[in-house]
Amino acid sequence: MPKYLLIMRGTDETNAAMMADLDEMMASTRLFIEDMMKAEVLVAAEGLDDPRQGVVVDFGGEAPVVTDGPYGETRELFGGYFMLDVTTKQEAVEWAKRVPAVRGSKIEVRRVAEADEVPQGSESNGRI
Repeated sequence: MPKYLLIMRGTDETNAAMMADLDEMMASTRLFIEDMMKAEVLVAAEGLDDPRQGVVVDFGGEAPVVTDGPYGETRELFGGYFMLDVTTKQEAVEWAKRVPAVRGSKIEVRRVAEADEVPQGSESNGRI
């Protein structure tokens, strides 16, 4: 079966709203994860640390440049993901609609490429 990522995307405002009700959000998320486990579709789920703790490695010039977070040019932040093993994109979308999320946040649904879809050999120069 294909795998899909439900990518949690938010802004500084939605992250603040989530933190204001963190206990309720965590309880809702635990129930959501339990539902996915019962349905045997959950492969993995991870949340990310505060974006101010990260860095960006920019390959726009001759040499990579490392910049500390937060990311001033980014309006939407990748906050974590759920990886599901489902039969169709529509099934992944239905699960995405159930993600406990605060108003204004988004869930991006993306299919995970399978090994035979990734370029192999010298044409890819070692890059995916």
